[in-house]
Amino acid sequence: MRRLTGGWTSTMLGLTGHDGEQAVLRLVTKEPWRRHAAGLLSREAAVQRQLQRSSIPVPRSIALDLSGETAGAPAHLMSWLPGRLCLTSAADGILEAMAQVLVSIHQFAPGQDRPRQYQSWAAPGKRVMPPWAQRRQLWHQAFELLEQPVPAYAGTFLHRDFHPGNLLWSHGRISGVVDWVETSWGPATLDVAHAATYLAMLHGIEAGARFTNAYRRRVDGRHDEDEFRYWNVMDIVGYLPDPAKVVQPWRDSGLDISDDLARSRLEQRLEHVLRAH
Repeated sequence: MRRLTGGWTSTMLGLTGHDGEQAVLRLVTKEPWRRHAAGLLSREAAVQRQLQRSSIPVPRSIALDLSGETAGAPAHLMSWLPGRLCLTSAADGILEAMAQVLVSIHQFAPGQDRPRQYQSWAAPGKRVMPPWAQRRQLWHQAFELLEQPVPAYAGTFLHRDFHPGNLLWSHGRISGVVDWVETSWGPATLDVAHAATYLAMLHGIEAGARFTNAYRRRVDGRHDEDEFRYWNVMDIVGYLPDPAKVVQPWRDSGLDISDDLARSRLEQRLEHVLRAH
């Protein structure tokens, strides 16, 4: 048994059986996710079973311990996938591969077994001026935008937490897409926005913009900028009160990104989105 890197809400363990077979055990150890673990893990297992009939590289669900009676915490045992995280580069080849996989996810047709409707991570309680803000007017604009009616959208199968920290790479290709506990049905732009914001905090706003363009080239080239702005602002505000909460796993992986740098890049990303034409 070995501790795996990453896992912001959960403890991730790599297991090797007596026969040499490898598996991954997710233990939901952090609140408030532990209180909701039964629903999260059941959803992840169901989605993994669905996606076994697709070309998307996902783990295979093996067993669930929703109460944590056996594992000590609510747990999901799943198959091991080869590869490792790649957080240190936003090269074009990486962004293009990410965009292609995300298009495949959005094209998946779940039939009558649609996942739950998406939930906003930018609820009114999040819309509070962060104490570290340097450009307060941008945040006022963001909060005002989210007071507007939700734009109409065509529903799509969403990963809902798609970003480089949930992708495994092997021999230059994506070998695994993991962490399906938040899978939802909603606007495709919300998935694109989440990956772009994450990339912007990792590598700067240009990386987020290049990923967005790589995705757009693969789908209908027409897009509504007001709709784009709304879903991207929703994603950005969802990182409040402080994006520092996601930075430590990056440092654990060897990146030199301070809390202040992540905050500054998030604010720069907000400006880019609000000013987009």
